[in-house]
Amino acid sequence: MKKIFVWITVLIFAAVSAYAAESPGPLVSVQGPIQQGIDLLRDPQYKDPSKREAQRDKIWEIIRQTFDFVELSMRTLAQDWKNFTPQQRKEFTEVFTDLLKNTYIDKIQSEFQNETIQFLTEEKISVDKAVVKTKVIRNGKIEIPMDYSMRLRDGAWKVYDVAIEGVSMVKNYRTQFKDILAKETPAQLITRLKDKVVQQEKDRTTGKKQN
Repeated sequence: MKKIFVWITVLIFAAVSAYAAESPGPLVSVQGPIQQGIDLLRDPQYKDPSKREAQRDKIWEIIRQTFDFVELSMRTLAQDWKNFTPQQRKEFTEVFTDLLKNTYIDKIQSEFQNETIQFLTEEKISVDKAVVKTKVIRNGKIEIPMDYSMRLRDGAWKVYDVAIEGVSMVKNYRTQFKDILAKETPAQLITRLKDKVVQQEKDRTTGKKQN
């Protein structure tokens, strides 16, 4: 499952669009950061190990601007969100964002293999919600369906979920956190995630791959 969700961040940048739109809608908003990501991942200067951290930071900045992590966090917790205080919601969103960053960024850099994405359709669900349907092309022949769920907030379309072959990132984490919250408090879940992030950072300094 985790291997599948590496694609969530890897392939948002490993893309070449097959569709050109003029309006700043959901599809264009996903396309916007793609070329920046491609340029970063293909830039030969970042093959220098001493520049990998700079590349990592730039890739993360693009992801940060493309995803709505508050919406993602809220939907991940679902009904449990109401059991978190405003401060706990803020803490959870911050630590969950850090967890996602540390889980996937290194994989983006190491596993990028010039996969491409064909953008198929932009489906409006409501005035402020849409799904951009795409397919990932690997080795010129393997096709993997990938859907980006997006929401319009403050005049900008942001991604809050990605489904690979019908498997949702949000639902995957929701299942994990729901099981934990059935036995632990919101504060304990936050502490658990903070501890995980600390361990991730330690693993990064020793060169250990993230699980």
